[in-house]
Amino acid sequence: MPIMTAAPGRVRTHRSATPWLFLLPGLGVVSVFSLYPFVSTVARAFTDARTLSPGHWVGLRNFHDMLHDDQFWTALGNSALYAVLVVPCTVLLPLLLALLVERRLPGIGFFRSAFYLPVVASMVVVALIWEWMLDDRGLVNGILRLLGAGRVDFLGDSWLLLLSAMALTVWKGLGYYMVVYLAALANVPRELHEAAAVDGAGALRRFLSVTVPALRPTMVLVAALSSVAAFKVFSEVYLLAGPTGGPAGRDTTLVMLVQRTGTGLSGRTGYASALSLVVFVIALLLMLLVLRANRKEDR
Repeated sequence: MPIMTAAPGRVRTHRSATPWLFLLPGLGVVSVFSLYPFVSTVARAFTDARTLSPGHWVGLRNFHDMLHDDQFWTALGNSALYAVLVVPCTVLLPLLLALLVERRLPGIGFFRSAFYLPVVASMVVVALIWEWMLDDRGLVNGILRLLGAGRVDFLGDSWLLLLSAMALTVWKGLGYYMVVYLAALANVPRELHEAAAVDGAGALRRFLSVTVPALRPTMVLVAALSSVAAFKVFSEVYLLAGPTGGPAGRDTTLVMLVQRTGTGLSGRTGYASALSLVVFVIALLLMLLVLRANRKEDR
């Protein structure tokens, strides 16, 4: 009885289609939940669409209105200030924390877990705890009164409220970036530290000459991720300042402005989409600038 075999061309066709069959579920999810909303947002940014109306094509009018919108400039300034102040802290403080918990000492696992605990905690819960601590009758003002100092209006002053939200962002992200640095520190050759120690280099000198150059790619990665996250901040400021964005809306960020403009039955979804597109472009430029600066240092 003859043995039937598949044609070589058919086998090659099936083999070439097999990877796409495995990728199809993932591509479908990405297309439905990421690609289509992005394309839809870009298209809607050039219309005067509202929540209950598809709107009409208006070209660049939304971007023209944006340039004359005081709320936009306030939100842009707050988001830029947020990134400028938060990113250096997010790059340096987790590195110092990772150096402290890197050594294998008795009970060091407990401290690593304690530092990482804010990462897994809900942002809503964490923000409510901070709001309770920074309230007029909260823990911080209670300690200040015991020390004889006056009351500090952390949640009523626009600048203090924004700085408090920045501190919350840095505190909650410390554990996550600490783990990233710990993984990178494990790959730094011990021989380099030992050779530097033999040459008479102290702890600070070894840190600057051995640890920092070895961790530079990781530091660039942390800077890129934290800069984008800081520029797109929403939850921290929203939960501490409220939906109005603090006193007279002076603490509104760009993402908060997008949320406030595009929601509700009369939401201006076209203008909110234009704002979202601006946030995307700025975040992309920030990441490209960080990566470009890193490539220049490698040359």
